[in-house]
Amino acid sequence: MVISPPVVAEFGGRLEALGWVSDLLVAGSLATGDYLPGVSDLDLVALVDGPVDGDRQAALAALHRQLDADAGRAAKLGCVYVDAGRLADIAAKHPTWTHGLLVQRILSGISRAELVRHGFAVFGRPPRDVLPAMSDDAVREAARAEVTGYWAWAARRPWIWWDPEMADLGLTSMARGRHALRDGELLTKSAAVELADAPAWLRDQLRARRRGGDVRSPRTRTALIAWRDARRTTRQAAKPARRATPENRAVRE
Repeated sequence: MVISPPVVAEFGGRLEALGWVSDLLVAGSLATGDYLPGVSDLDLVALVDGPVDGDRQAALAALHRQLDADAGRAAKLGCVYVDAGRLADIAAKHPTWTHGLLVQRILSGISRAELVRHGFAVFGRPPRDVLPAMSDDAVREAARAEVTGYWAWAARRPWIWWDPEMADLGLTSMARGRHALRDGELLTKSAAVELADAPAWLRDQLRARRRGGDVRSPRTRTALIAWRDARRTTRQAAKPARRATPENRAVRE
């Protein structure tokens, strides 16, 4: 049984009181059982009755700022607000509260897979009642879209990998992407650390940071390792998928 941090229930109560949010769903590490207090983000998805217009966005921003100032301080709680009528549109952008800002983002295929395969409701309907099931091939395509989208963009900008948080996120994201592309399954961040394409010493340090330890890695070496891994992974993901045939199955076997 997943035990949510108290701030999730507090947030759910405040959101439900608005009267126009029908469902609050949990994705991310809390859904997959990999949540680490003080380390992990809280990734939530709210379904809204009708468009999230300017007035509603202003109300949501005020709610989040108040939450971040009291019950949600340091909780790193984010939420995507989806007009329920546009849930099926995978390219639609929705108001999203993240890191103190309200921005416009899609509800990614990976987030949808986390919801369908592992998510649960804070209030409202279970995720599997509002989203279609996702096959392994659908998970592969969602991973391909993420790796060849944002991460390919990042791989073309080597200077942003100087940020230690970006380097850590890139190494685990590439491991997760490779796993999903190969097996059609989701991989937690903690498990991804063990599969990161990095030297043993860096995996040890990634593992320590994932557990909340104050461990620093050599900035230049780590940035270079992470950037090169992203370049390799995004280039491989951009290649046409090879269909399984009796001939190439025999070669692999």
